[in-house]
Amino acid sequence: MLDAFSRVIVNSDSKAAYVSGSDLQALAGFITDGNKRLDAVNYIASNTSCIVSDAVSGMICENPGLISPGGNCYTNRRMAACLRDGEIILRYVSYALLAGDVSVLDDRCLNGLKETYIALGVPGNSSVRAVAIMKAAVVAFTQNTAPNRKIEVASGDCSALASEVAGYFDKVAASIS
Repeated sequence: MLDAFSRVIVNSDSKAAYVSGSDLQALAGFITDGNKRLDAVNYIASNTSCIVSDAVSGMICENPGLISPGGNCYTNRRMAACLRDGEIILRYVSYALLAGDVSVLDDRCLNGLKETYIALGVPGNSSVRAVAIMKAAVVAFTQNTAPNRKIEVASGDCSALASEVAGYFDKVAASIS
């Protein structure tokens, strides 16, 4: 996993060039938006249980068969596994957001996840729906538009950061569908 700084240095080193121009501007922007990034990661960490349980509840409300006998969320063990997977995905999205780099999400979370879900008989469409609900909650916070969950965040336009985190969730959804 490379953070934003390491990635720029490795790229410059491979070209045998100094870090300059657009690379420096990108790093300056990364630093400027650092508090916004930290606020978003702090929100995710502080509200993981709510985000994941809301996502799983929403998924089940849309597909009640999941909690019927034989459904993938039937029994406490299966429901706990579903909640655990949601927390793991959310944790790696927050790592990627903090680092400004998707590679940790790819390497540590998504690599082989679809195949595992297929082997376990986990319905892809339900998993994708839970990810979409988590995405909506995190993006709403990042843009400070989350209802009843407004907390003090760094001021300024957060649309780029919201777009970045939305992209991480889209990557998760694409990898399990």
